[in-house]
Formats: sequence, C-alpha cells, structure tokens
Amino acid sequence: MALAPERPFELINCDLSDDLAPGEVLVRIEACGICHTDLAVKLQHIPVPLPKILGHEGAGVIERVGPGVVGLAEGDNVLMSFGSCGACGQCQLGAPGYCDEFGMINLFGQRRGGSGLRYRGVELGGYFFAQSAFATHAIATARNVVKIGKDLPLALLAPMGCGIQTGAGAVLNVLSPRPGASIAVFGVGAVGMAAIMAAKLAGCSTIVAVDIRAERLAGARDIGATHTVDGRTPDLAKAVAALGSVRGVDHSLDTTGVPEVVAASIACLRQRGSSAQVAAPPRGTRFPVEASVLVGGGLTVRGVVEGDAVPTIFLPRLVDFFRQGRLPLDRIVSFYPFEKINQAVEDMETGATVKPVLRMN
Repeated sequence: MALAPERPFELINCDLSDDLAPGEVLVRIEACGICHTDLAVKLQHIPVPLPKILGHEGAGVIERVGPGVVGLAEGDNVLMSFGSCGACGQCQLGAPGYCDEFGMINLFGQRRGGSGLRYRGVELGGYFFAQSAFATHAIATARNVVKIGKDLPLALLAPMGCGIQTGAGAVLNVLSPRPGASIAVFGVGAVGMAAIMAAKLAGCSTIVAVDIRAERLAGARDIGATHTVDGRTPDLAKAVAALGSVRGVDHSLDTTGVPEVVAASIACLRQRGSSAQVAAPPRGTRFPVEASVLVGGGLTVRGVVEGDAVPTIFLPRLVDFFRQGRLPLDRIVSFYPFEKINQAVEDMETGATVKPVLRMN
C-alpha cells in the first residue's frame, strides 16, 4: 500500500469483496511489474489520493468470473493491462488508450460499488488500472485481461501489460518504421528497451540508444541497438542526427519527459521525420520545441498512451514474438519477492535493474 510520498510501500492484510459485477473477473496474482507510473502516483507527480493499492502490470490465474463474461474461465492464465469503458467514441474506434474515462478508471480506480478493498472496516483506494496488482488477488475486467497459454512464464511476461506494450507499441503501432529506417530511443529503461526490441523487429537498420548510464547503453546494444550515445553529450541532437542516413534520423522516441531531452529527440529528426512521446512527467511540464524546426521540417510529434494498443489484439502479438525468441524479456527483467518491493523500487530508481517484477508467491 502507498501511504504517502515520503513513506515506503507497506504490506498489509486487507479484505477484498467477493462480489463481482458483470464483466469482472477475480485474479490470483502471480507476479506484477513495477512501472514508473506507480511511482509517479506514490510521489504525487500524478495527484491521485492516497492511501492506495497500486500495481498495474499484473499476471495471474483467474479464480472466478462474473456475470456476462465470455471467453474466460476459472484456471485461465492471464496478463493484465489498462482498463477502458468500451462504450465511448474512442473505445468504439479501437483506441481504448484514449478512452473518455481513462483517468477515472485507471488512475482514480472508479468502479461501480467501490474499490472492493477494505482495511480495518474502511474502504481503501484500489482498482488502479482496473486491477491494483500489488496484491495477492485483484478484481479486473474481461476488457483488461488477456488469456495466454499455460506453458508461458507468467512472471516474465507480466510487464507486457504496460511498459513493454508502451515501448513496443509506440514503435510498431505509431511510428511504423519501414525496413531499413533509422530510429533513436531516448532513455533506455524498460519502455526504451522494449522500443529497441520493436525497432529490431521492424527491420530498422540504424537503432540509436541514448542514456546517461553506461550499463543501460551496454544492455541496449545487447538487445539490438546499433549505436549508443551518452545523453550528456554536448549538442545531443546533432550527435544523434549524425548517425542517421540523411540529415537526421527517420524516427525518435522519448521515454524521459525531461524537457531538454525531448527537445533533442525532435531536433535530431530528418525532414518529415516523426517522434513519439510516451513519458508522463509532473503536471505543468512544458516541452521546448523550436517552431522553425517543427514546421520547417514538416515533423510529426505524437503523444502516445499505452502504445496505441488494443491489449486483446496487441498482447497476443507480443506473446508470439516472445515464443519466436524475438522479444528477449529475460535480458531486462529482474525478480523480487513481494516483501522486497521497496528494494525493487530503489534498484529501479538507481538503475541497478531495468525492470523489476514482484513475485507474489
């Protein structure tokens, strides 16, 4: 449970309702990845009321299904992703990441009948991303769980529900690089590493990884980066652009949300290049973009939520890549027992690990 920005996560015993609404499922959590969005809420960079049970990269086994659920059954292994209403215009257009109720469902945990969690008789904030998977059990919906084969490693695939989906989706679904294209990825934590894997899958011939940590850059080369650049390099945009084929790179992706890095991720593009922005920096953050660069270059700059993915379509695609040995998640995931959650957070923040995943058992 996240109690306050300055306090560590605490493990508590609380009660979870037995009542499932239509379309809901009860999942026994086997593992859950830790994402920077969890920490952004805990630190109140995203002002969601605390205390709250966080966690939104859950993976587990369905223990019970509610009324009206089809295609899912008790005993199914599932990955958990973000929630969406299914009824608004964006959902109907196949863009659930831009659901009209995205904030209320995912950040504020809006659920008919309350969160379903109670601590010492008082309702506790939960249903985060329609799951709250820093727990042994969670209530989710048929819309935000994806059934996978029982032969697959649930714990290893848990981060697919958000971080991997975000990085890979931003490349494959939004930037859509042609074979032989060039791309620069700014910030190679878990999302950036997923973007590099996806760029390799797409056939990019030049894949530039940018970071300030030497060990991250080495890891990026290990999974497909062809070039690395220290993020502290003077005139960063020029240094990256020089690695492209003609006056810059075709595509870029920024995962940092740091204004000067975002500016570099745009300025390094060639004419008519495109950039995807996936970070969620503190509210009020502004990105400095020179008009002559943006307009004169005919550039496209897109904000991207959850990789523009429809989880029930995109996650099976990622699973197929994993089965083929083309999505080497084992090279970026580190496992921690649930009770070591604060150590896992510290290791992620210091860069000691790329993607921490908590095992609940």
